Amino acid sequence: MSADTRADSPDYRDSVFLPQTDFPMRAGLPAREPEWLARWARIGIYDTLRERAGGRTPFILHDGPPYANGNLHIGHALNKVLKDFIVRSQQMMGRDARYVPGWDCHGLPIEWKIEEQYRQKGLDKDAVDLVEFRQECRRFADHWIDVQREEFKRLGVTGKWDDPYLTMNYHAEAVIAAEFMKLLMNGSLYQGSKPVMWSPVEKTALAEAEVEYHDHTSHTIWVRFRPVSALINDQDVTSLLNPEAMRADLLEASVVIWTTTPWTIPQNRAVAYSPDIAYGLYEVGEVAENATAQPGEKLVLADALAENVMQAAKVASHGRLRDVTADELSGLTLAHPLRGVEGADGEWDYDVPMLPGDHVTDEAGTGFVHTAPSHGDDDYQLGLKHGLTMTYNVEPDGTYRKDLPIFGGEAIIQPDGKDGPANVSVIKNLAWAGALLAKGKVKHSYPHSWRSKAPLIYRNTPQWFAAIDRPLDDGMGEYGDTIRSRALTSIDKLVTWTPQTGRNRIRSMVENRPDWVLSRQRAWGVPLTCFVRKGAKPDDADFLLRDARVNDRIIAAFEGDGADAWYRDGFKAQMLDGVADPDDYDQIMDVLDVWFDSGSTHAFVIRDRADGNPDGIADLYLEGTDQHRGWFQSSLLQASATKGRAPYKGVLTHGFTLDEKGMKMSKSLGNTVLPAEVVEQYGADILRLWVAQVDYTADSRIGKEILKGTADSYRRLRNTLRFLLGALAGFSDAEKVEPARMPELEQWVLHRLAQLDHVVRKGYDAYDFQGVFQTLFQFCTVDLSAFYFDIRKDALYCDAPDSLRRRAVRTVLDVLYHRLVTWLAPILPFTMEDVWLSRFPSDAESVHLHDFPVTPADWLNAPLAAKWDHVRRARRVVTAALEVKRADKTIGASLEAAPVVHVEDTEMLAALKSVNFTDMCIVSDLSLTGDPAPNEAFRMAEAPGIGVVFELAEGQKCQRCWKILPDVGSHDHQGVCARCDKVLSHG
Repeated sequence: MSADTRADSPDYRDSVFLPQTDFPMRAGLPAREPEWLARWARIGIYDTLRERAGGRTPFILHDGPPYANGNLHIGHALNKVLKDFIVRSQQMMGRDARYVPGWDCHGLPIEWKIEEQYRQKGLDKDAVDLVEFRQECRRFADHWIDVQREEFKRLGVTGKWDDPYLTMNYHAEAVIAAEFMKLLMNGSLYQGSKPVMWSPVEKTALAEAEVEYHDHTSHTIWVRFRPVSALINDQDVTSLLNPEAMRADLLEASVVIWTTTPWTIPQNRAVAYSPDIAYGLYEVGEVAENATAQPGEKLVLADALAENVMQAAKVASHGRLRDVTADELSGLTLAHPLRGVEGADGEWDYDVPMLPGDHVTDEAGTGFVHTAPSHGDDDYQLGLKHGLTMTYNVEPDGTYRKDLPIFGGEAIIQPDGKDGPANVSVIKNLAWAGALLAKGKVKHSYPHSWRSKAPLIYRNTPQWFAAIDRPLDDGMGEYGDTIRSRALTSIDKLVTWTPQTGRNRIRSMVENRPDWVLSRQRAWGVPLTCFVRKGAKPDDADFLLRDARVNDRIIAAFEGDGADAWYRDGFKAQMLDGVADPDDYDQIMDVLDVWFDSGSTHAFVIRDRADGNPDGIADLYLEGTDQHRGWFQSSLLQASATKGRAPYKGVLTHGFTLDEKGMKMSKSLGNTVLPAEVVEQYGADILRLWVAQVDYTADSRIGKEILKGTADSYRRLRNTLRFLLGALAGFSDAEKVEPARMPELEQWVLHRLAQLDHVVRKGYDAYDFQGVFQTLFQFCTVDLSAFYFDIRKDALYCDAPDSLRRRAVRTVLDVLYHRLVTWLAPILPFTMEDVWLSRFPSDAESVHLHDFPVTPADWLNAPLAAKWDHVRRARRVVTAALEVKRADKTIGASLEAAPVVHVEDTEMLAALKSVNFTDMCIVSDLSLTGDPAPNEAFRMAEAPGIGVVFELAEGQKCQRCWKILPDVGSHDHQGVCARCDKVLSHG
């Protein structure tokens, strides 16, 4: 019979219970999110949660302080949003999740900016009062803190924004000084003269964490060192009668070194070799035109590198004369290659010993290493071992000292960061001296300042260090007696690393790192609050003034006036009054490495604040993977020195942000993605959703197409939530149905929710936000929208309001609502607030004041789930069969069908017969049979044993529910089925 609707059919639209909601399809996030931010501030969400915390277990995510300098980039957004996911989710899982944002305020980048402003105004920094200059730096930091605070808040990040921590606050500066003075008192602080990474442009030492590596083209040279004498078994060779034993041919040969820093040659004090390398004596044959090698000259080289050296020296032919032993090399004394040159005034007329060194390899160069103890750590260690003389030829600005013969005043690195003339000048003088065997250029990875981007040098200067391996006198030896041992024990036993590879990364760094360079020759920072006795040497017992009374006075002064107090006239006399004669001591004016500032935050944030923990230990530190050599490590070392262990229980790291092609973002490439622009176009929740969808443990890509995909996922999720709101219109507790009275389909949904509750909580606890979101998104789109909602729309729209089935559906929808909205609130705080207020409008209400609902364990029902797995697999075959008929226009809607479903599996067939499989497939009628399916039946390879034969439904179309049934037209109400007639009769 015809299923068409007649023109004179009754209109039953008003009798259908369609969804009703004011929740808009279009989110309008960029315009609406600021309203929610204002609302949260008005009702004081963060403080309210603290007040209600009661006996909850604290959870402290300690914020790694961003630098107060410039607008936020996408890496900032990734970092802060991840932190917010954690704080919100931990709070909603029943903890007292505290988050105090903070800023790093001292240091060279700010000082550099103020100096730039001075230069533009024609002012001389050195002519300005130091305290006034520091106040300029403070005001600059204050400005950017306010800017960044608003940008972070706009991302929906919750926290104690009205009372953040700042490393330049007076209390913070007092604590940083106090933490430094613990090093003074426990014996780990010392002054040493050793090579450190030095920025000639910025005129200060740098820590490893302040160094980045870029490709750089350097001069490379091969230099002859000629022997001045040879000793074998402590005897002069001329006293040996045996010509073979004399090995006098070594006196005619040159030991060849290779270096990419020609400017260090004037500082050479030794040549290093390895007893484990095979060396040979080589003789040059024919040479190419313009070669600096000489036919017939003899060279000592590592056998593995001889060919490369000869090629660089343009040697066309050569011969190997014999082996050269380590004993022979140890007996050689060499002349400095600049010895005797015109104008040298005897500067380099000293002997250069040959020394064994563990750092020497035959992987590159010549197998011999030119050693300048003042300009390299390996060189320094070798010099320390053998008593080599330190040189002081290089000034803070990267020029040679003015009285250095030949090269005085020449720059290694110029103020603009470019190479100075020093390298070329040294090369020319080596050539004139006959010491240059070959030269060239090499492109290699070279250290640069992360601030000025200029190349760095190793430079020997007096600096203050924290001794990493010196036993500490502090009574805190539970995890070791040295900073290094405590740090390594913490890494291995006290800290959980996520991902686990982070442990290996930081462990190798701590195992191999040198002593910590604490001092900086700058103005904006916390000073090294110590005094040294005039005339005393660093090794003298009374070199440093160690007095608790002085320390307490300094701390009190800083609490009252900040670190500026250190620079005011009369401060030294005031601090030493009654303790020591101020005239006997010098006041140190260097400032602390800013990594010591941020490394000390555990003390003045976690330990000292009321919203911290007295033990000063955070549950979690979270930053980018580069912080294994930065904040994670400085905090670890600082706390190991001052509290005996790491200041954190867990460390979580994320990767970097790249563009859509996987390229590093750069203004010059025009591929940067600014958080403010994403928020303006899409809204903060879209940016947050992008964070939730990436694997943040690796590098994350972002761009226009990726954000479009993110917005599409958001739209689909929003539609699910909008359906829930519409279907729950007018729902009250009176409608609720106990799970035991619900249909099996509703009990299956509760089972799924019990499963999800476990997955979601476990995922949030493991910081697996990608896993949490994907699980919930799949549930919403597959289990709900494509299955449960699709099936139950008929019951929601057409069943009687008081029917058990409709009440059960609405009860389950209410349960779904409370869980989905709270589970997603940490990720999408704006949207979930909108969804929450759409049901519970109140001036004091917020989804963020609620916890995840407790989900009863007895909702889990594995046998039921197994049965419904049969139902869903069979349903997929039926749905696919109907899609074929819809595509070829046989039907327009699934309700026009009455398929015959052949099921071979008896267990599955029994399962299908025990439920209303017709409703499950959204057809008007359906037949189930165990008979073999005919050849024309529709089948799916992934569901063997199921065949579907299409049949049209018989009867007329119900004008209310649209099912095609034989009984339509035989009831009191015209054109409806029995179910709808009953509903209309009792309306």
